[in-house]
Amino acid sequence: MQPIPYLFFPGTCREAMETYGGIFGATPEIMPFSAMPEDDKAAMPGVPEDAVMHASVKIGDGMVYASDDTMDNPPAMAGSYVSLELEGGDETRRVWDALADGGAVEMDLAPQFWTPLFGTLRDRFGTRWMIMQQSDFQG
Repeated sequence: MQPIPYLFFPGTCREAMETYGGIFGATPEIMPFSAMPEDDKAAMPGVPEDAVMHASVKIGDGMVYASDDTMDNPPAMAGSYVSLELEGGDETRRVWDALADGGAVEMDLAPQFWTPLFGTLRDRFGTRWMIMQQSDFQG
């Protein structure tokens, strides 16, 4: 298991990730919203097709994930999520339950088109987490 910071940008994700890739000698993987299945895009009207849905860049032995913030008036960067990718559904649910205890679930742990399980929460200490089960998509 490895924690992965997930950063959000106000429409500058592609530029940021390409810059980080240049700095750290890595090629970022970038998935625009246009690559989403049509049913998922329909749930997010007004999101520009070229906005970044998900991106990753390898930094040393670790990774940084990122996305464009798709809100109309996104707030300034105030922090980030800690993203964990776990092996198997049982372990994913165990970690999810432990972090959710006394916290606030933002998005229920559920299957998504890119992973068997994904959800977001703020734990009882105020740390924001993105929890997902490993899948074939490697970011």
